[in-house]
Amino acid sequence: MPVIGPNIGIPELSPNPFEPLGSFLTYPFVIVSGGNSPYSTMDELATYAQDNDVVLGHFGAPLIPTKVTFALAQQKGFSYAADAAFDMLDCNTLASGAGERSSLTPDTPTVGELDPSLTLALWNGLFVHKDTPADVREKIIAVAEETMASERAQQFAAETGALVYWQNAADTQAQIEADTAALAKINAMLE
Repeated sequence: MPVIGPNIGIPELSPNPFEPLGSFLTYPFVIVSGGNSPYSTMDELATYAQDNDVVLGHFGAPLIPTKVTFALAQQKGFSYAADAAFDMLDCNTLASGAGERSSLTPDTPTVGELDPSLTLALWNGLFVHKDTPADVREKIIAVAEETMASERAQQFAAETGALVYWQNAADTQAQIEADTAALAKINAMLE
């Protein structure tokens, strides 16, 4: 929520009473088109969209995957003729700006590979109140690290293409700051 919340109308906590312990899961999102589409890459889609209307289906305009999808289209020199939330249209959203490819689509570049300025992904993290004692934090982190390394978590990653890992608190805080800056840039592009 530290990145998404303020973007979808949830007021930012100020001062923020929570601190990250770490992050552990990045969701895979891809831009998908029908099998009979005359394009199979973003560059081909951009070329096609110059002379043809392309409609985008997505999860909702204020959400990060949709914003990244719109920003990538802008960077590629086109815009969608129309868009609608929750509908399967010409392209169904789901843009991941993550730097690591999904295991389910290893030959498909990420948005971040196509345009490094749009590196932004959806991830989950663990947060605690600032007053949480160090020994409690350490116990939570130990369980989280063990859980993410478990066979069950790794099976989940293999089945879904999600990235399952453990990232420490300092790196998670740096990710929050980088994502907040990237989202601000994307929001400015789309105004």
